[in-house]
Amino acid sequence: MSIPFWCVFISALLIYVARMPVAKAMKEQGGYDNHLPRQQQAQLTGFGARALAAHQNSIEAFILFAVGVLMAHTTQTAGWLIDALAIIFVISRILYLWFYLADLPKLRSLMWLVGFVCSLSLMISPTFRTVLL
Repeated sequence: MSIPFWCVFISALLIYVARMPVAKAMKEQGGYDNHLPRQQQAQLTGFGARALAAHQNSIEAFILFAVGVLMAHTTQTAGWLIDALAIIFVISRILYLWFYLADLPKLRSLMWLVGFVCSLSLMISPTFRTVLL
């Protein structure tokens, strides 16, 4: 499996890693309500609300990234830059989660931007295919 595909796999796992603090916050709120979990999540504040937002953003970011990797792959665009963009995306998303949970909004936003630029760059990488090979 290629480096970008491994990065897609890791990014998918990060969605669920980001979900773990949400479940913890829900438990601390009087127990996990398995009957109405989304209603309980809507009532989270502070750390729990940030954890939920980080989880939801992980889902949103994953879609663009996975599409970018697939666009590069299906057009047979490969090389060091594609690998680097995928790795940088994963690192930025790990830092994004860390900064979100630590309530560091400027650093969090910077990491979001880095990941977003990586995803968009992967999407347009077929345009520069001859340069990348």
